[in-house]
Amino acid sequence: MRHHNNTRKFGRDKTQKRALLNSLALNLIVREKIKTTEPKAKELRPFIEKLVTRAKANTPAGRRTIASKLSNHGKEVKNFSMSSHQNMLTKKADTPEFLKLGARKSDGAPMAIIEFV
Repeated sequence: MRHHNNTRKFGRDKTQKRALLNSLALNLIVREKIKTTEPKAKELRPFIEKLVTRAKANTPAGRRTIASKLSNHGKEVKNFSMSSHQNMLTKKADTPEFLKLGARKSDGAPMAIIEFV
C-alpha cells in the first residue's frame, strides 16, 4: 500500500530524482518557460515555489540555499534572486503557472507547459 507516499519516483532513485528536479528548475529559471511531461511539471511546481519563497527574502542564507538546491550555478542564482526580488515589489506573486497541452504524439504522454506568471 502507498499510504502517505505522495511523491512520484519517475523510475529513478533518490539522487537521480533530485538531479532531475534540479535540472528542470534551473531550466525554468533560465528560460522562464519549459515544456515537459505533466507528472514532472506537477512535481516541479512545489519545488520551484519553495525556491521563489527563499528568493523573495533576498538574504545571503536564502541565496546559499537556492545555490545548493540548483547545484551551485552561481550566475543563475544571482539573476533569479535579483529578478524575483524586484518582481515581488511590483506584483503580488511570481508563482509558476501550469498549462496542460494534451498527449504527445509519439508515446501518448500527457504534456504540460510550466512558466512564471
